[in-house]
Amino acid sequence: MRAPGLPTTTDVEALAADCLSRALAGGAAGADVVFSAGSGASLSLRDGEVEESVRGISCGVGLRTILSDGRQGVAFVNGFEASMLSCLVPWSLANARVGTADEAVGLYEGSLEEDPSLEMEDPRVLEISPADRRAWALEMTDRARSEDPRVVSVRAASWGDEWGAGFYASSTGASGWRWGTSAGCGVSVVLQEGESFEMGGAGDHACFLSDLSPGATAREGVRRTALSLGGTPVPTGRYPLVLDPESAAALVGEIAELFLASNVQKEKSLLRGRLGESVGGSVLSLVDDGRLPRRDGSSPFDGEGVPTGRTLLLDRGRVNAFLYDLATARREGVRSTGNAVRGISSVPDVGTTNIFLLPGDEDPQTIWHRSGTALLVTEFMGLHTIDPVSGEFSLGAKGAVLRDGHPAEPFAGVTVAGNLTDLLRNIVAVGKDLRFFGSIGGCTLLVDAMAVAGR
Repeated sequence: MRAPGLPTTTDVEALAADCLSRALAGGAAGADVVFSAGSGASLSLRDGEVEESVRGISCGVGLRTILSDGRQGVAFVNGFEASMLSCLVPWSLANARVGTADEAVGLYEGSLEEDPSLEMEDPRVLEISPADRRAWALEMTDRARSEDPRVVSVRAASWGDEWGAGFYASSTGASGWRWGTSAGCGVSVVLQEGESFEMGGAGDHACFLSDLSPGATAREGVRRTALSLGGTPVPTGRYPLVLDPESAAALVGEIAELFLASNVQKEKSLLRGRLGESVGGSVLSLVDDGRLPRRDGSSPFDGEGVPTGRTLLLDRGRVNAFLYDLATARREGVRSTGNAVRGISSVPDVGTTNIFLLPGDEDPQTIWHRSGTALLVTEFMGLHTIDPVSGEFSLGAKGAVLRDGHPAEPFAGVTVAGNLTDLLRNIVAVGKDLRFFGSIGGCTLLVDAMAVAGR
């Protein structure tokens, strides 16, 4: 292990083998073990002074047992104390016996392999010192202050980095390790012009240190905040919308829930029964890919040991596929897409890996110019309120009015309302400026006229 105080890989593998053996001897038809460990540190400055500095390590083990009728139970411990670990098997079996039978529940029968081509671990992250964190946080503070004279406060300039390890083993003989590092920086600023104040910011996150730029992050945070400083509502009407990559990524994060087979099967998705149907513009394609090198959501295998892969969800506006774990796949007689997500304390569920829009071939500025008078949206408020079944939404928005391809006056306090499928069908251009925000990727989008309530 890369941090003092954590168990060795040999210790973890021996514990897993012992737990699996005792689970089967205790009456389980199958079982699997999940181990998670990590170490990390973070620093946050407020106007150049230390506001918070944290570091620590974590370690935990979870055991799932499955009975012959599909009842399953989980027991977990935080730590690696022998007295606690000895309770995993009886606790897990006790929980399974009071569970609900489900014939779709089972284990993956295949081998696991590490995949170095994913490039998930950066040795430089492991060498970051407290002085490095402070230097990068001060760099963001100074860059934000110098970027715009209207910056009256750098409310937060934050840096964090971590290393993590995960191990999976099951009674079918599958076992494997995954390792990763990550680092992130962010800035929150307050701008003032006259009597108007605006708070905003930006952040970035990467597995490799070389993919981060604290100075560029600070500059972006000030730029985005300045766009809506002093914003007022525009007249009520219909406007084309231009979504920048960050607001587009936020929308993608909500749309992703519609493609999870667990939601589709529970009738919590408007896409149920619409496989093959057109629900978006012909320029719109959406992908989930757990095999992208150096990306947060990448891993050689998912929470059930199934190899991850690439799934084309929307193909030029048409619903092409859904995302599955083992249980949801078995209910439909299909294969798992390798999208099981799971912590040490939970049973598997369906989730995304890296989900993103396929970029188009237009520059953002070209899209800005072709939009005419439009609203450049830098932030939506209330995305979580979109009704996943009907698609109805009413969202707050702010940003800047685009005129002749350039940001003009700021706007805020408006509401964009409609139906999600109408919004998706009205997307007429996708930029080539794909950016990832964590494990979600967005591009500049041009949405044909949408109803906007303002003044």
